[in-house]
Amino acid sequence: MEENKYPILDKIHTDAELKALSDADAKALCAELRCFLVDKVTKSGGHLASNLGAVEISVAVHRIFDLPHDRVIFDVGHQSYVHKILSGRRDFDTLRKPGGLSGFEKMDESVFDAFGTGHASTSVSAALGYAEADKLAGRDNYTIVVLGDGAFTGGMVHEALNNLKKDLHLIIILNENEMSISKNAGAFANHIAHMRTSKKYFRFKRATTRFFSSIPLIGAPILKGLRTCKRYVKNAFYGGVYFEDIGLKYLGPADGNDLATVEYLLAEAKRRNTSVILHLRTVKGKGYAPAEENPSAYHLVGGNYAGNFSEHFGKTLCEMAARDSSICAITAAMQDGVGLSGFAKAYPERFFDVGIAEPHALTFGAGLAAAGMKPYVAIYSTFLQRGYDNILHDIALQKLPVRIIVDRAALAAGDGATHHGIFDVSFLSAIPNLCIFAPATFASLDRFLRASASAGMPIVIRYPNMSEDARIAETFFRADTRETIAHADFADPTANRAVIITYGRIATEALDAADKLRAQGIPCGVILLETLKPYEVVADRVAGLLPKSPAAIVFLEEGIRNGGAGMLTFDMLRKRHEKLMRNKNADIVAIDDNFVIPTQNESIRRTAGITANDVLRKTVHLLAGLAPESRTNP
Repeated sequence: MEENKYPILDKIHTDAELKALSDADAKALCAELRCFLVDKVTKSGGHLASNLGAVEISVAVHRIFDLPHDRVIFDVGHQSYVHKILSGRRDFDTLRKPGGLSGFEKMDESVFDAFGTGHASTSVSAALGYAEADKLAGRDNYTIVVLGDGAFTGGMVHEALNNLKKDLHLIIILNENEMSISKNAGAFANHIAHMRTSKKYFRFKRATTRFFSSIPLIGAPILKGLRTCKRYVKNAFYGGVYFEDIGLKYLGPADGNDLATVEYLLAEAKRRNTSVILHLRTVKGKGYAPAEENPSAYHLVGGNYAGNFSEHFGKTLCEMAARDSSICAITAAMQDGVGLSGFAKAYPERFFDVGIAEPHALTFGAGLAAAGMKPYVAIYSTFLQRGYDNILHDIALQKLPVRIIVDRAALAAGDGATHHGIFDVSFLSAIPNLCIFAPATFASLDRFLRASASAGMPIVIRYPNMSEDARIAETFFRADTRETIAHADFADPTANRAVIITYGRIATEALDAADKLRAQGIPCGVILLETLKPYEVVADRVAGLLPKSPAAIVFLEEGIRNGGAGMLTFDMLRKRHEKLMRNKNADIVAIDDNFVIPTQNESIRRTAGITANDVLRKTVHLLAGLAPESRTNP
């Protein structure tokens, strides 16, 4: 009989049972949870190191508060694995899989998930909304935020803190696992921190307050003087005064991996009946030696951290920077993910990691460009949304030559809807003075990068998180070519009755669809775009490749239909090449008005409706609408 690996965890099905555990069993449960995480996440993939460090915090929150009556919001939501386990979601074999557990908090997954947090630094704003609503409604709910020190760098956090009031049931746990926030002055500071977070300290503080408050006339001034003195001492050793300066109670820093300490401090914060910042220090990867020694490697297990396009971008940019001292690289807390680690080491004075601050990254790049530098701002597609106004107002309107590198520009099967890179083409296409390129091979990426160095206008270069696709390279780039707009795979251009236009990694589906159509006796060609904007240029090049005879034309894209490349390309074709398009039936296969959330065992492209079969059905339907003589084979 197999030994029970998780004897305590298997007996816990409610928070009442969790709260009933002895201190010893609760501590043992933390060890079991770490074993569970290592066992499951190393197999299924997911965020491991940060969750190993946050075990005690999650257990303590569930034991001290009454969830889901009280609420907890994790920022970023990938720290929420233990919270999911303790709230009845233990099927980690489905983690980050279609129809399975989300890798983040998700409101429609469980009543225990108070707010979706796939993007960083949003938690305090959302929690503030909850807390203010509770106050207005006369409710006694507590809202707890578990805020990672990375998310703390985001400007939204500080905007929310600036609006936070004292008299709210709001507790913000600042989970510091990178030693990046607090500044301390060695052993003496650590000793004071231990004193300030002990039970004796709180009892002494309360007794002192009661004593001086009871003395007529002179008691209040003495108490005020003591508090001022205390603030000077704290200011010498801690960053906590920042929070108290904006009117918040500050507790810590304390050991966030000591369950008893965390539980006591949370109970103390709850007792304060006001807005509290609890500063805890945790060890990323705690309890799993490989993750403790190299937490970055175990941040996302099973994730393609820097896809080969990202790595190739970083390598090429380093080569360019060696010859051009004006080239700079900017990223928003994604140095490894966007492939810039090598650049950061080689050219530290020209590398800028601005933290989780995409708007600042873009406008900072605009400033560099205005001053004569050549900035390359590398941001994931899903996070570029945060800097829309900065692109429009600060970069494009002023025609500043900022090179915007859009990484992860495609559907995100693992991270899901919060991380899909499917909106950038649509929202960027609406901005004047902007060129958009979608290189399909490493050689194309090199050409666009090197050409962009001398560009006098804003440039966008987008690519997915993947390696170069051999089939795409062999089909469209058989010979060395300097073509940068469109490439065609036509067996006989004059014979085509169907043409599929596409760009990006989804070109493989277009090629599959063309094969299926040819198998049915329908000659079909494929056009691969590498330039998406300006649309006038794209339309003129595509028009030169289309057959003069009647044909069905399908535009396939891994992006949203509304405002996408297909819609705008067809619009420009009809305006500039009306006669050519008169005998063409054209339509788009793209992502309709949804966030693409697959069900169990369903591929993400099938959910999105952008498979080869979708293209096949659309093409056959368009051909059926052509005149009878146009549907016969030549």
